[in-house]
Amino acid sequence: MSASIITDTDTAAQALRAGQLVAIPTETVYGLGANALDESAVLKIFTAKNRPSFDPLIIHQSTPERILAYASEISEEAFKLAEAFWPGPLTMVLPKHRSVPDMVVSGLPAVALRVPDHPVALELLSKVDFPVAAPSANPFGFVSPTTAQHVKDQLGERVDYILDGGPCRVGLESTIVAFPNGEATILRKGGLPIEQIEEILGHRLAVKTHSSSQPEAPGMLSKHYSPGNHLEIFERLEEDQPIPAGSARIVFGRGGKAISYDDKRLITTYDLSPNGELAQAAQQLFTFLRLMATHNYPFVAAELLPETGLGRAINDRLRRAAATE
Repeated sequence: MSASIITDTDTAAQALRAGQLVAIPTETVYGLGANALDESAVLKIFTAKNRPSFDPLIIHQSTPERILAYASEISEEAFKLAEAFWPGPLTMVLPKHRSVPDMVVSGLPAVALRVPDHPVALELLSKVDFPVAAPSANPFGFVSPTTAQHVKDQLGERVDYILDGGPCRVGLESTIVAFPNGEATILRKGGLPIEQIEEILGHRLAVKTHSSSQPEAPGMLSKHYSPGNHLEIFERLEEDQPIPAGSARIVFGRGGKAISYDDKRLITTYDLSPNGELAQAAQQLFTFLRLMATHNYPFVAAELLPETGLGRAINDRLRRAAATE
């Protein structure tokens, strides 16, 4: 039976207490939530997503104090970032408390922690006395969902409830930071620009590369976010770029319509933000990648955005959506 879309956080909280799966809204993307301290519930996440057991999960709670209780050590820099950016699109990887099951962290010694900046998610989390594990609510490796309907379309038969909180405001997954030797390192570019983190900490941050196996944190696999089309990346797509008829282009900041069609070349163009706004481009990215899959274009050409702010995270998602292995 297909999942019910609900708006009642009491019903969602009761389902989580009963070990059920609840898709929850956040400011980044919708997450597939379960009680992080209940291993049988966590196993349902991996099964529903067809997610490999070596890919760890992020756990969520409603306040910094509540979520940091699941870390055994907290560096000075981690405290600074929690104060500056929680609630918000930041995940921090810290040494785990013994109460966190190994299944959640894929056997690693550290756990990924987050406080989402979404009123419905915070209301739900405040009603349960455990952290909620919630990776993106989509089949593993595919485009992340930014509306309740996206979740229903992709995982409707595998989820008990979908808590509707409207479209996601940010539209990209959280930025992930770890603290080897006490200093912050970026493990995943995301909805919090790296420059803002560097401003708080007062130094430049190293950025880790992706992995094809055994990632250190969620969302680090080299191939991910696939729309299922053949997608190629270009530094810039010119108007006369030779691409096959019937294909699609993803561009940025061209000043026209968000979606346009060239009758002569039979090419559809999707502009992530006609006015060149990176926040709008981030919000639109997964929606447009989902349209790529829906229309089954044989070829998709995507141009890179400026490598600054949210543009760095958007480019990261485009490159991994285009990866073949």
